[in-house]
Amino acid sequence: MALITATGLRKSFGSADIFTNITLSIPHRARVAIVGPNGIGKTTLLRILAGEDTPSAGQVSQARGLRIGYLPQEAGLNATHSLWEECLLPFEELRTQEEALASLEAAMSSQDHDDQILARYGALQAEFEHHGGYTYLTRIQQVLSGLGFSPDEYHYPLQHLSGGQRTRALLARLLLTAPDLLILDEPTNHLDIQAVEWLENYLSQWDGATLIVSHDRYFLDKVVNMIWEMSRAGFEVYHGTYTGYLEQREQRWERRRLVFEGEQERMLREVDFIKRNISGQGVSQAKGRLRRLSRYIQAVEKLGIEAVKSRAWGEISGEVDSSTSMMSPDEAERRVRGLHEPSNRPPHLHLKLKPDQRSGEIILRTHDLLVGYPGNPLFQAPDIELRRLECAALIGPNGAGKTTFLKTILAQVPPLAGDVALGASLDIGYFAQAHEGLKPENTLVQEIESVAPKMLLAEIRHYLARFIFSGEDAFKPVSVLSGGERGRLALAKLALSGANLLLLDEPTNHLDIPSQEILQDVLAQYEGTILLVSHDRYLIDALATQIWEIDETNETLRVFSGTYSQYRAQQELERLAQKATLDERKERGNVHLAKPRSTSAERKRLARLQELETLIAQREEELQLVSRKLENPPADPGKVHKLGNEYVRLQEELDKLMNEWAQISE
Repeated sequence: MALITATGLRKSFGSADIFTNITLSIPHRARVAIVGPNGIGKTTLLRILAGEDTPSAGQVSQARGLRIGYLPQEAGLNATHSLWEECLLPFEELRTQEEALASLEAAMSSQDHDDQILARYGALQAEFEHHGGYTYLTRIQQVLSGLGFSPDEYHYPLQHLSGGQRTRALLARLLLTAPDLLILDEPTNHLDIQAVEWLENYLSQWDGATLIVSHDRYFLDKVVNMIWEMSRAGFEVYHGTYTGYLEQREQRWERRRLVFEGEQERMLREVDFIKRNISGQGVSQAKGRLRRLSRYIQAVEKLGIEAVKSRAWGEISGEVDSSTSMMSPDEAERRVRGLHEPSNRPPHLHLKLKPDQRSGEIILRTHDLLVGYPGNPLFQAPDIELRRLECAALIGPNGAGKTTFLKTILAQVPPLAGDVALGASLDIGYFAQAHEGLKPENTLVQEIESVAPKMLLAEIRHYLARFIFSGEDAFKPVSVLSGGERGRLALAKLALSGANLLLLDEPTNHLDIPSQEILQDVLAQYEGTILLVSHDRYLIDALATQIWEIDETNETLRVFSGTYSQYRAQQELERLAQKATLDERKERGNVHLAKPRSTSAERKRLARLQELETLIAQREEELQLVSRKLENPPADPGKVHKLGNEYVRLQEELDKLMNEWAQISE
């Protein structure tokens, strides 16, 4: 049986339908993503399937005993307990068993305990170990660390965390709970690239089912194997990754186009026959065919060619008004030629980016650059160079200084040391992550007037319509716009700048996937230079010719010449090489480090590396010894408990040592 089955779902608010006639099934171990434009009802559908909302029509059936973990876009956690206590909640039964084991141990310490107590202890200890009782604390640490929490934050009250941190806290608890079905609404929001990649790896090994809504196309490529597309035209199922979905979607659109054109041509031939025979000897036959064609055209106009061709007339006749009078041949021809080609394509941006002038060959150079603020240096950049038509992607953890670097280039933040030299004939267009260039009190019309004062009102409204702002939207104040709408308005202003250097700070934030696809295509054709800050790895992989990575540990900027895929492949080679080196050193039992450089800091670093590698080898040996003892536990329950505690302690120490080694080994 499927985990969840839904039939004929419809959700309405007032007289407006959000979606209609959705039928779906979520099997065991499914890996499903729901995609579609903003406002199509993806979040609403998730809430219904999670049991947080009810449909206006249709029904949802769940498998008996189904455990669902639901992550909304913004978590409502506001408890007084700490982050660590929140993550302990999934292990209440284990903690109860832990207390029971301690009580039994106390009872066994007396001189007069009986064999029944010993038997109970043995059975409970076996169950405790089987369900991960000796490792659950380590699991909590691994999940919290993977999602970007530092140990200093473990004991913060939830109510003191930011909204993004509370959402990550809920995600951590859900992962630790291990439900049968995870329903995740934008799980990569509030995560940097490192945390997203950790989540990708975690979910790839997830034993349960997942249903995900996400705008992160790279994440979807790594995690899901089925795509459900929601559009105004209906609900469609695609098998494969996100990239596979794109290919299949184009193929389906092409097939629909060919079917449409073939059927339209057939109807026009029918009209031609009717016109030639409507006043001749075949008038009766012509009128009969015209009557049938009139009904057929009405059905196609209402239901679409695919629906009409795939169903018997008896099934659809009740959905078509047959009382309408027969069309004239000319009207029939006009309405056939006026039929719209079927497509699930949503309204999309009509974006064009074109430089007004050619820049020089050298766009920017840095020399001994130190980025940051007085008293708070962020990172040092080597002497780097960006040339015309290149695209450099600046990546790194949240708070590492990516936006500050862009502002340093713009001379909004002075460098702490060194300098940035800009090339000749540069017109810079800046897309700010927080859209601080938009004035909240201005209307959309006024914002466009600020960069194009000669445009007439009618021209501005037409221009805004290209960015999906229609009708009276043009006169809304910026203050009432959503994040996605502000992003589209900022792109509309950027397109009017004629810039030949684009500084883009998270340009795909809040954009739905169709808009991301349009922006990506436009930037790929842009005849200028781009410096891109983004967590959108799909966009980076499509555009970047260089990767500039901020190494927060060493506070330096590393430059990689190549695409993001090539950068990731190089990272994996470096990781494997490091692992092989460490394994080799462990086998030798004697660490021979490279000759230290002259600085005292470097000598201290290498000495600590040597110390860490020795400690790691010792802890791994000790852990193996304890593990073997637990596989064949002693008869004394007290000794078993001590071994369990020792295993947890050693594992925690090993994790800390490995984390420190990874941080300072680069």
